[in-house]
Amino acid sequence: MKQLHIKVLVGLFLAAGVLAWGVARLWDSLGTLPSVPVAAPIVLALIAAVLAATALALRARLRAQRERRPGAKGVDPLVAARAVVFGQASALVASLVAGLYGGVGIFLLTSGLDVEPRRDQAIYAGLSVLAGAAVVAAAIFLERVCKLPDDDGNGGVDAAV
Repeated sequence: MKQLHIKVLVGLFLAAGVLAWGVARLWDSLGTLPSVPVAAPIVLALIAAVLAATALALRARLRAQRERRPGAKGVDPLVAARAVVFGQASALVASLVAGLYGGVGIFLLTSGLDVEPRRDQAIYAGLSVLAGAAVVAAAIFLERVCKLPDDDGNGGVDAAV
């Protein structure tokens, strides 16, 4: 399984942000800009919490297994692989969503925050970007937890689960 690259996530974030900024500008000139849902940062924060909790649980189980503690419950490789795939997919989607809300937020900031609803939308967009970054950080942490140690027989290539 290939590792998640930060460059890909940043590229997705920036591309989505530029596209969202342009679409928000066009949409606002033609009518009313759709609002940023209040639930967006909440859902992203919940996903980040689930990823972080999964990473911490797997890390504790793997540590107990490595230290050969009596009664240590091992980690099924398929469970670890599924967790990594969930983390990678979450990071990709979160970087895309954070870019979209970031572009809308920048548009709202540059168009003026005189009206209270626009100010609230800019705050929700900013919180969504922060929560999206938390999802990416938790996913990368989960991926590092589930990474296999280096194998000398592989020519020094890092192998993820």
